[in-house]
Amino acid sequence: MPRVFKALEIEKEEKEIKRDYLDRHMPHVICQDKVRRGEKFAVKVKMGDDYPHPDDHDHYITLIQLWNRETLLAEARYTAGVYGNLPSNVEVEFYIVAPDVSMNLSAMAVCTKHGLWQSEDKAVQVM
Repeated sequence: MPRVFKALEIEKEEKEIKRDYLDRHMPHVICQDKVRRGEKFAVKVKMGDDYPHPDDHDHYITLIQLWNRETLLAEARYTAGVYGNLPSNVEVEFYIVAPDVSMNLSAMAVCTKHGLWQSEDKAVQVM
């Protein structure tokens, strides 16, 4: 099983030293905090905030997945050069229908050089 990198496992001092490295690899789940049961809503997954990730032939983001607890909801796959071989804050928007119960969303992303990364959880209340 591959090692999964999570922001919570990295000490505060180390986070500051490796800020650019961590930022460009950490996925973020962006969506509403509350949604209506049965309605479609948008969930954006964005890689990093301040630092773009490379898009080289041997170093790029190859996969982004959206999870609700242990259930895979959606995924997007990328090939090298999809962002014009320019560094970019890779992002994808998924549209899902809210289930009958509240959700705990997280994202997983794979970098071809630096492995598997997991976002912090995003609680979504279903009304």
